Amino acid sequence: MDSDYIQEIEEETDDEGFVPSVPAPGEKFVHHRFVVDKGQTPLRIDKYLANCMSGTSRHRIQNAAEAEMVLVNGQPVKSNYKVKPGDTIAIVLDYPKNDFSITPQEIPLNVVYEDSDILLINKQPGMVVHPGFGNFDHTLLNAVAWYLRDDPHFDANNPRIGLVHRIDKDTSGLILVAKNEFAKANLGLQFYYKTTERTYNALVWGTVKEERGTISGALARDPRDRMLFAVTDPAENPLAKHAVTHYHVLERFAYCTLVECKLETGRTHQIRVHMKYIGHTLFNDERYGGNEPLKGVPTAKYRQFVANCFDLCPRQALHAKTLGFKHPRTGEWMQFDSELPADMQALLDKWRKYVPGNIIDD
Repeated sequence: MDSDYIQEIEEETDDEGFVPSVPAPGEKFVHHRFVVDKGQTPLRIDKYLANCMSGTSRHRIQNAAEAEMVLVNGQPVKSNYKVKPGDTIAIVLDYPKNDFSITPQEIPLNVVYEDSDILLINKQPGMVVHPGFGNFDHTLLNAVAWYLRDDPHFDANNPRIGLVHRIDKDTSGLILVAKNEFAKANLGLQFYYKTTERTYNALVWGTVKEERGTISGALARDPRDRMLFAVTDPAENPLAKHAVTHYHVLERFAYCTLVECKLETGRTHQIRVHMKYIGHTLFNDERYGGNEPLKGVPTAKYRQFVANCFDLCPRQALHAKTLGFKHPRTGEWMQFDSELPADMQALLDKWRKYVPGNIIDD
């Protein structure tokens, strides 16, 4: 997600009260439930679930289906079953659902600012923010739990404390943590009422013609692939969420543009989807098709140059650069800026040296 104040979990789970600590023989527990979107085309259920459950292989899902642990509308199905719109899919296992409890782990953090109420971190790319399916540990919150292990008021497993917003695993930059319930409630309201200020730096494919612009388009999950989001007409999908991104050009290169994006809303993958929507997919954004030369000359040398750029910055070129908010206790406006990470800085330096027809590849 580009940024979202505590992203909702789309998978539904059964929560019917008490769950015994030791399951009775043969007892099953629903771990995940999905309702297939009305626009979904026929697709093998193992592939559909692999798209829904990031970090889970098709082979593992196929094994679950063979063990009759994949149910459609209450009946077990094989992995070659083709999902249809409206199908209710459940994954059932012989033990209660893991609650992703957060344990302290000694992982380095780049702390930008800290006081008794807040902790501001400059997150490195490649770090997952919160434990979830496929990422049970070595997340930012595991690192925060270790960093604040001696703080008697901080409990990483208390949902009323901790992360105020999120950024994607492969997005770098500023992220804010509340150290107590008072700070979390106050900051959460600031994000909800959009009184915070956040800007991102993004390298995108192509020449952005206008110096400044605004992208307004509601976002919803792509019915063809639940791992993706797309600009969607709310009249066609009532789940689509209003989203607005303001951008302006910072620097132009031969076939790419460095832009600053200012979020008016904070939706999952907002910048990534909005920039693709106007024809400027983020550089090396694999999920949205930016991991191939979308602009430029069709020569072997140019393709090698781009491949070398991908090696320098092996992720979407997106950095959460600034964050502004009122301190939850004092009311003082606080504004923070962060340096571009080394991989993104190296990528920009390489593009600055590139001249069409005269590739410098050092």
